[in-house]
Amino acid sequence: MQKPAITQVPIAPLIAERWSGRAYDPTRPVSAEQQLALLEAARWAPSCFGDQPWRFVVWDKHADPVNWQRAYDCLVPGNQSWAQHAGLLILAAADTLFTHNGKPNRWHGYDTGAAMENLCLQATSMGLMAHQMGGFDGDKLRAEFGIPEQISLMAMVSVGYPADIATVTGELLERETAPRTRRALGELFFAGSWGTPIV
Repeated sequence: MQKPAITQVPIAPLIAERWSGRAYDPTRPVSAEQQLALLEAARWAPSCFGDQPWRFVVWDKHADPVNWQRAYDCLVPGNQSWAQHAGLLILAAADTLFTHNGKPNRWHGYDTGAAMENLCLQATSMGLMAHQMGGFDGDKLRAEFGIPEQISLMAMVSVGYPADIATVTGELLERETAPRTRRALGELFFAGSWGTPIV
């Protein structure tokens, strides 16, 4: 199922086609080669001083179901209800300190977001779907996987092949088929001064 964004002017098709669906095909694994392509896309994101603060942990349901389950158990129940079918779970995290001098990196979250968007777009280009989640137990995740305190836990991400919409029912079907919406350009983007709509 495709849900391209309805835009005021044309944008790159890859961006318009990216969306955060929830209906995954549980039978189709994400290959090791595909996983590396996702991570390469993230690796080549821009970052302050080229420091690359992002750190991702990947859990593969088909290759390592035990650790995938441990990561899955850190999601809130609302996300578990649909992420259970995703082939991959990924933690997007960020080092809060610069590598080159050990000082605080106030751009760690910004840069990691750029890396994550690269991964999401790469997933779309390969016929995969990525959904970023804020609903997870960070303390449990940190304890389960020995994540250092200086690492900021930004998001959990599910990745996999979209399910045929005919296999989805109930509330999940409603969420998958609901129209995509965004605020108007003028609410978010300003011309010349704060609050002056660009259009």
